[in-house]
Amino acid sequence: MSISPQSAEAIALQAVAWLVGNDDLLPVFLGATGASEHDLRNQLKDPAFLGAVLDFLLMDDAWVIACAEAQQIAPDRLAIARAALPGGEQTHWT
Repeated sequence: MSISPQSAEAIALQAVAWLVGNDDLLPVFLGATGASEHDLRNQLKDPAFLGAVLDFLLMDDAWVIACAEAQQIAPDRLAIARAALPGGEQTHWT
């Protein structure tokens, strides 16, 4: 199943909103990426940055589930959204 890039960006923006509201996880994201809160605000229109946010969240099943529950979407929608953003294409090795 695939979604449009616009729908993927909407899911990613909601994920950013969830991340910003998570006082425990936001500092982990900022530390892991080297981004500042200023960078976070300024990159919201960059689909590649939104993909990076989803990449971060997809590292932990608990984060995926919590974010998906907050958005009232199925957890796999985050991975589907990631695939629709720049850099999310699956690599085919054969």
